[in-house]
Amino acid sequence: MTFPESGEIQPGVPGGEEIVAPLPRITLQAFCETPAVAAAMQGVVADRRMDKAHARIQMGGPAAAVEAFRAAPTPNVIVLETVSDPATLVANLDALSESCDAGTKVVVIGHVNDVQLYRDLIRRGVSEYLIAPLETLDVLRTLSELYIAPEARHLGRVIAVTGAKGGVGASTVAHNISWAIARSLDASTVIVDLDIAFGTAGLNFNQDPPQGIAEAVFAPERLDANMLDRLLSRCSDNLALLAAPAMLDRTVDLGEDALEQLLDLLRASVPYIVLDVPHQWGAWVKRTLLGADEIVIVAEPELASLRNAKNFIDLARAARPNDNGARLVLNQIGMPKRPEIAAAEFAKTLGVEVLSTIPFDAQLFGTAANNGQMIAEVQAGSKANEAFTQIASALTGRGEARRSRRSLLEPLVSKLKRRKAS
Repeated sequence: MTFPESGEIQPGVPGGEEIVAPLPRITLQAFCETPAVAAAMQGVVADRRMDKAHARIQMGGPAAAVEAFRAAPTPNVIVLETVSDPATLVANLDALSESCDAGTKVVVIGHVNDVQLYRDLIRRGVSEYLIAPLETLDVLRTLSELYIAPEARHLGRVIAVTGAKGGVGASTVAHNISWAIARSLDASTVIVDLDIAFGTAGLNFNQDPPQGIAEAVFAPERLDANMLDRLLSRCSDNLALLAAPAMLDRTVDLGEDALEQLLDLLRASVPYIVLDVPHQWGAWVKRTLLGADEIVIVAEPELASLRNAKNFIDLARAARPNDNGARLVLNQIGMPKRPEIAAAEFAKTLGVEVLSTIPFDAQLFGTAANNGQMIAEVQAGSKANEAFTQIASALTGRGEARRSRRSLLEPLVSKLKRRKAS
């Protein structure tokens, strides 16, 4: 199995903006001269994309940096804010260059839009010149691009789907969203079943692969692009599955960063990654959810779901100030004889819009589950399938695409395959 490749990859937040990739494990020191830039840098350091980086912020500008590194090793990145004249800045940079270690990158934040100064700085080896005032994402984007090869700038988008409580149908929603992205929107997608002990993705897609997510997370030292390629099973032209073994032969006590390498490989190889996150709470679940580009909370229209969804949404707001808030999907709407909280009341209480409501249809969903099919395969014109396509469009920023006619025997082409060839 190889990763499929779609025609036009449009990763990024809805509306066409690019994804800002997490930074690798680097050291960074910033030397600021104004409270505004220092506050902006504090926001950068607190962002989820800087989880792996070790950063320090201090005042003093370029002159303080020169003094700090006269006898100390320089970090991977130095960020300098300057309010001085160009000649003074250049003199400080020349002095700093005498003690800079090989490989140290320098980013300068100035307050003057001067093309000649920019050229002088680039000639002296400065990586980038930014002009204040700055938004947090401006700085994050610049730092991220320092460590991303130009050909890998368009990274895959991670969508994490979880339930506000058990039994709300979050896995069904995650699987059908993946199908909608891959088939209705014609975009290459990987669905990752993170419920290692009880996952149902293999059943829902009528797949029984011999390997899957367990091999990736329990032996991370062996995981690379080629191994990941072998672990994936093909569900359709554009959709691949990393299935859970659904066995109880071992307990699942994952470390906080257990999925880090896996997600890095997937981001670099496929436009969309949908994570079916189990309803449990641990360090690795929290990190996976908060580290995703989009969070989808699936809830039923009742009180326990309302309480838990509020906790998820409040957590996302506090931990991800520079990202989209968690999205809310209400599932199993209109179940006979069950009292329900109206969608409008649900949204008002949580302070968010309901992304979509999915009607209760025991016959349709039961048939799909028992046959190992997606809702679109059982009843393409159903309201439920329309809801899944609408959710997929909102999460990806893509409109519904016309399907091109392709042979089922057409080989799948992917970035991983090209890596093998090279």
